[in-house]
Amino acid sequence: MATARDRLFTPRFFLMCAFSFTVFLSAFQLFPTAPFHIRDLGGSTFAAGLFLAFLTYSSAATAPFTGALADRLGLRRTLIVSGLAITGFSIGYALLKDHRVMLGLVLFHGLFWSGLLTASGAYMTGMLPPSRRAEGIGYWGLSSVAAVAIAPSLGFWIYQYGWLTLCVVTGVLNLAMAVIAWRLPPERPSPRPAEGHPPASLIEWRVMALSATLMLYSFSYGGITSFAAMYADASGVTPKALYLTVLAVSILVTRPFSGSLADRVGYTRVLVPCLAMISLGLLLLQVGSSRIWHVLSAAVFGAGYGSAYPIFAAYVLQRVHDARRGAAFGAIIAAFDTGIGTGSLVTGWIVQSAGFRPAFAVGAALSALAIPYFFAIRRVLPASPTVPPK
Repeated sequence: MATARDRLFTPRFFLMCAFSFTVFLSAFQLFPTAPFHIRDLGGSTFAAGLFLAFLTYSSAATAPFTGALADRLGLRRTLIVSGLAITGFSIGYALLKDHRVMLGLVLFHGLFWSGLLTASGAYMTGMLPPSRRAEGIGYWGLSSVAAVAIAPSLGFWIYQYGWLTLCVVTGVLNLAMAVIAWRLPPERPSPRPAEGHPPASLIEWRVMALSATLMLYSFSYGGITSFAAMYADASGVTPKALYLTVLAVSILVTRPFSGSLADRVGYTRVLVPCLAMISLGLLLLQVGSSRIWHVLSAAVFGAGYGSAYPIFAAYVLQRVHDARRGAAFGAIIAAFDTGIGTGSLVTGWIVQSAGFRPAFAVGAALSALAIPYFFAIRRVLPASPTVPPK
């Protein structure tokens, strides 16, 4: 039986789940509808695609710095400030009439978006019992998965009533997000390194190097999210959203079990099969293009992809000082977002040049490469001498 110290589901845990659900419910109403508004303002299709690309790359570039600053300024304070800032961006998007200015604004949006992601990840992991960290991150992540599952459809429905209406709704959600952050108890102060210990650099370079593992496999996710529906349409598979729906269901079903298993038997022992499943899921799309192959691919890919992130994060956080959790998440998110953004752009170029199957084959190869890379580079981040390695 778990002791009180190992208790996972606390009121603060559920408050953080509500926070993340609100964050992603708002964001994923905006992300798919903003390109349509940019075209309505006279922007090209290419310009419309730059909205999410700019936000993703801005988040990736700034996450190592915003994560480190969150460690210094306070995680809860960073969440409140980021929530209020993003509320302001909703107002800005509603008022702007030039798509070029809108694309310029989204670069600053990405900065506060990275602050939101790094501080929330660090805050949550700081309150989780170390013995159940991967399980806790996995359960917490389900709140964002659930929001992403419903937000795009809800956003397009609201968009029928006008861009201003959509921005008002997202603005209200962002304000609610800031209020939830304000209601969170302040995080416990982490003990600082002992006197005489060399000062830490602003960026967690060791975590950054190890997190290239995420960049290698998140490349495939960028391609899948952007082109799975298009591939289904080209293959005559209906409904077009079948792959993404099965992917979401697979994540929801497998993530809680894989996290708990990793906490018990060791993170590396579960992470490596998850990376292999990502590659296998993409290879299944090379075997056949019918509905059954799409379903099998999405189920295998989702099981591996949905489990890899919380297990990798738990692996890293076991090896960094508590006072550096924000910086560690900044490095993780930088690699993760870079992989997704690059995967979307490069996959699109390969699809246009050579077709869908070669594009997905590249994603499968990079995901497979993540395994030897992880084993080759993991020595840069040794286990803490006070914590047994997993």
